[in-house]
Amino acid sequence: MPENSIPPETSSCDLPHKTAAWRFSREEDETRPSLPEVFSSIHVPDGKTSWLKRFLAFVGPGYMVSVGYMDPGNWATDLQGGAQYGYSLLCIIMLSNLMAILLQALSARLGIATGRDLAQACRDQFHPAINIVLWLACELAIIACDLAEVIGTAVALQLLFGLPLLGGAILSILDAFIVLLLMGQGFRYLEAFVIGLLSIIAICFGVQLVAAAPPVAGVLKGLVPTSQIVTTPGMLYIAIGIIGATVMPHNLYLHSSIVQTRAYDRTPAGRREAIRWSTWDSTIALMLALFINAAILIVAAAAFHETGHQNVAEIEDAYRLLSPILGLGIASTLFALALLAAGTNSTVTGTLAGQIIMEGFLRLHIPHWARRLLTRGLAIIPVAIVTVIYGGHGVGTLLLASQVILSLQLPFAVIPLVMFVSDRRKMGEFTISPVMTALSWGVAGLILILNFKLLYDTLAG
Repeated sequence: MPENSIPPETSSCDLPHKTAAWRFSREEDETRPSLPEVFSSIHVPDGKTSWLKRFLAFVGPGYMVSVGYMDPGNWATDLQGGAQYGYSLLCIIMLSNLMAILLQALSARLGIATGRDLAQACRDQFHPAINIVLWLACELAIIACDLAEVIGTAVALQLLFGLPLLGGAILSILDAFIVLLLMGQGFRYLEAFVIGLLSIIAICFGVQLVAAAPPVAGVLKGLVPTSQIVTTPGMLYIAIGIIGATVMPHNLYLHSSIVQTRAYDRTPAGRREAIRWSTWDSTIALMLALFINAAILIVAAAAFHETGHQNVAEIEDAYRLLSPILGLGIASTLFALALLAAGTNSTVTGTLAGQIIMEGFLRLHIPHWARRLLTRGLAIIPVAIVTVIYGGHGVGTLLLASQVILSLQLPFAVIPLVMFVSDRRKMGEFTISPVMTALSWGVAGLILILNFKLLYDTLAG
């Protein structure tokens, strides 16, 4: 058997990271599973039960991952894209969602097949200097994501309850305790909380979509890509922002970890089934994210672009105009409520991703509340500065910029992921096929090209 291949059979009680799939040092910390407090904690029915019950046992991680694909950062890019360019960028939302489905499936495969999350896999494979660079890129992405959550939560609290932006940003620190409370009750409670808030977001935008009554022909036309997206700098900037807001780099680390919370058999057959159900879970969940992201852009296009309000760029402006334009009094309230749910939900995944990345790359274990307060504190600083200098009108620009930063961090997560899942020495029989490998590298290449284009246009003014 090759030195790094996966053993053909392991006991279900053995930790998968103890296999020969990865080389470890002698340090005891190397034997720690990802998220050890919830590792293999969720029961999976045996083969005698129905396929539905077995599938439902794997439902949850995909929805937690999907949160990152509909967080407040998406709102800024989708709102501006719809208001300024109508339905033209719907094809970008579709493209980015298909990319997300592929990448999240690869992430789940890595975690299940090897028992290592992406951060641990990078630490095992790369030189420490490279790992430091990857870790810093991940932390920057999480801070950018947290920045979007702070802004979204603060704006929602201001719209719903009249709180000042700075006060709402500071108040958002308290959401760290939601994660601590739910994690203490069990991982299933955390997943149920996330799915409940996702349902609220879907219902809110479903009602607004019906009220907007967009033209079907315009929506279908928007699903067809055009060269104008690449040749128009403003449209390209928003398009890359949509990709950055949709394909979240830290989600790749998160998904490879939380799929291991299921107590599936750590055998080739058990892993194979776990990969299948986890892929279905994330694919269905990301189709929900596609609906919500498309709904935001479609509502913005129907309500603003087609009524002469193309300059709507701030969430507050959208809130103020939605009800009178759509003729639905509750539309603005539903918009703000969905925004608050999105900001709160994103906190859950951001906290977990931060823990996974720090422990995976650095083997550094700090209390969850301290980790959360540190990250949130770093995100509040730019919000406070922009609010003081520019007032509420500057946070929209800051929100969009955070999504472009996220897009620039994507290669640091995508390239290692594709390298690992296409390497037979690491994955054994779970290595992806040559066709899937080519497609995955094509996605990684497209991300790189778009990022270089963005950097060139930015530097060239």
